[in-house]
Amino acid sequence: MPIYIWKGRTASGTIENGEIAASNPEEVHRILRERRVVPTSVRPKPREITLPFLKGKVSSKDISIFTRQFSVMINAGLPLIRCLEIQVQQVKSERFKDILRGLISSVESGSTLADGLRTYKDTFGELYINMVEAGEKGGALASILGRLAEYLEKADEIKRKIKGAMIYPAMIAMVAVGSVAIMLLFVIPTFADMYAGLGAQLPGITRFVIWLSDFLKSYIVYMLVVIIVLIVALRFYYKTEDGHLRIDAFLLKVPIFGTLINKQAIARFSRTLSTLLASGVNILDSLEITSGTTGNKVVENAILRSRTSIAQGESIAEPLSKEKAIFPPMVVQMITIGEQTGGLDEMLEKVADFYDDEVDQAVQNLMSALEPIVIIFLAVVIGGMVMAMYLPIFQMASQFIG
Repeated sequence: MPIYIWKGRTASGTIENGEIAASNPEEVHRILRERRVVPTSVRPKPREITLPFLKGKVSSKDISIFTRQFSVMINAGLPLIRCLEIQVQQVKSERFKDILRGLISSVESGSTLADGLRTYKDTFGELYINMVEAGEKGGALASILGRLAEYLEKADEIKRKIKGAMIYPAMIAMVAVGSVAIMLLFVIPTFADMYAGLGAQLPGITRFVIWLSDFLKSYIVYMLVVIIVLIVALRFYYKTEDGHLRIDAFLLKVPIFGTLINKQAIARFSRTLSTLLASGVNILDSLEITSGTTGNKVVENAILRSRTSIAQGESIAEPLSKEKAIFPPMVVQMITIGEQTGGLDEMLEKVADFYDDEVDQAVQNLMSALEPIVIIFLAVVIGGMVMAMYLPIFQMASQFIG
């Protein structure tokens, strides 16, 4: 649908301007008259030749900021369409601008905001759409958007903490691998050429390091190709139902990392379910939406099995207690108390806060453990290679002195 740039005078006499998606200029005039704006200028927006992939994707941070600002404007009493138009001018992502213009067009044609959001389900997700729908039906869109903004901000915060905490160990690991590769590809061959001219019998460790250097020089291209093929194959396999389940199950069993993944999944489950229940979404829909936000197929299947049991009349805690490998007794007990007291959403929020802290602490512990491990690896491997290369020199020196 074409976009028109308009300028007009409001009933109070102020001059305003903006953009409207409409079929023709007459429709723009009609929409402006409904808003009690006298248009002074309406013109088509110039077409921009932009390749879709150059517009970028909408990040979770973009959606989080949009939701917070949107909730503030709705709470202040601004009309829905006007809020979206202001957001079009404020967001930086061209892709997000296009989505918001589509939302404006959808709402102006008579659809609800939730129906408009469903057109862009890949961007906003089921959680977002269902909460907005519950807010519109209950007449509490502003408060629902505020709760949704808080949820997105906390989710972004924990994601940022995990990424930030892993940067330093990842950089050290990259330096370690790079240093070893440089030693084997460039430094060791120099020593190998020098010793080849001597014709002396080299110690076993020196011969092994020289062999390792020759092997890497001869087969590094093939090794890189094999690694790339394995990564691509693994990614394709992960996209299959069986591959997704098997890899996620394996990740949960990995020492240290598995516990971290499980805790993060529980935190997401608890916070998402709490937010949906507090927003008025029914329990079965909430569990179905929540299952897709945990980030692990094994946990997702456990939640869906629990949903089936709950649909048959069981309490929430009862089927979850059977998934002992996923949900610890403490989580089940907290949910049981929440059901008995009628404050399940509040209890789930406390569980989420607890596990967010657990994830944060686990990441810090992991970082503290990885740092000395990588440093020791660097010292042993590089130090061992240096010693192996200088060992023949020391032996020749001792024979000369002797």
